[in-house]
Amino acid sequence: MKKASRQPAKRVELGKHVVADPEICHGQPTYKGTRIMVWIVLDQIERGMTWKEIVGEWDGKVSEEAIAETIALAHLVEKHEPFRGFHAAARRKSARRATAVAA
Repeated sequence: MKKASRQPAKRVELGKHVVADPEICHGQPTYKGTRIMVWIVLDQIERGMTWKEIVGEWDGKVSEEAIAETIALAHLVEKHEPFRGFHAAARRKSARRATAVAA
């Protein structure tokens, strides 16, 4: 029996500005062309920084458009965790069997 070869995880484009690449920052979502992790910008927003302050903090490498995308993708980002979509596979629905309920 042959052992199934495991394909290495590939870069996943999460949006126009955000990617998750297992070769960059251990797969944590980052902004394209940078190693700026998305969770850091989410923390800055949470701390009350304005979008303009964030753009200035990153010398324009993170645009206001990228920040808007970050907020939309926030549900996919976990602080210090790689993007979970790398290892997601099609999952079958579990077969549910009707059980008799004793009255």
